[in-house]
Amino acid sequence: MIDLENFQNEFIKNFKKNTPFDYCVINNFFSNDLAKLLEKEFLEFNSPDWYEYRNPFEVKKTTNNWNHFKKNTYEVFQYLNSPFFVKFMSSLLGEELIADPGLHGGGLHIHGDGGNLNPHLDYSIHPKNNLQRRLNIIIYISENLNPEIHGGHLGFWSNKNMQPYELIKEIPPFFNSAVIFDTSQNSWHGLSKVLSLPKNIFRKSLAIYYLQKPKKNISTRHKALYYPRDNQINDESIKELIKKRASDESFSEVYKVEDL
Repeated sequence: MIDLENFQNEFIKNFKKNTPFDYCVINNFFSNDLAKLLEKEFLEFNSPDWYEYRNPFEVKKTTNNWNHFKKNTYEVFQYLNSPFFVKFMSSLLGEELIADPGLHGGGLHIHGDGGNLNPHLDYSIHPKNNLQRRLNIIIYISENLNPEIHGGHLGFWSNKNMQPYELIKEIPPFFNSAVIFDTSQNSWHGLSKVLSLPKNIFRKSLAIYYLQKPKKNISTRHKALYYPRDNQINDESIKELIKKRASDESFSEVYKVEDL
């Protein structure tokens, strides 16, 4: 299903050497045939089975419902959560990782025209099992999305005073490529720009996250923490929405703002 030798070589060669936090990119993550099958199985953009996020700092659709996964997609998520693969990832990192078969925040993700994901930090502590989030794997499977024309780059920002400071890296979402990064290093990430896409072009990805037993003295954050884009920085209403989005009590009020 995955070329583990290629995966291992790229991880060992690059993961600890990149900035602004540990990451690496792996091309040809799946066999080309499997990647094509996964895209064919992807939910249509207008499917009612998506959960939609629509607010000034995140515009996307997701599902982590295993019942929405067709055969090959189901098998891929099974494999990426399997004891074998989790042990493999743990050996590369040098620390014990734990799968999240509930795919909290993971699963299938899709962005269309106007898609957005402001710079943000992911939750640090899983809200269901109190484990620490440690690694993300995001696999891109949009064959007709050309990053050189359409964009869709994943941005990585440096951290200063617990805020994104400088856009250090933009990773293009090439078909069948994957990015693996450490989420425990004040890892500000998001779409580097709001998407402007033609009709029937979408940014599709599979997302899976790995957890570990919490380390001492980490910040406890059960929800993502967003940051305003440059054109939002002085907008107090955006700051208030971001504060609500990060709160366990008020996050449900913010996911979808109908008049956006």
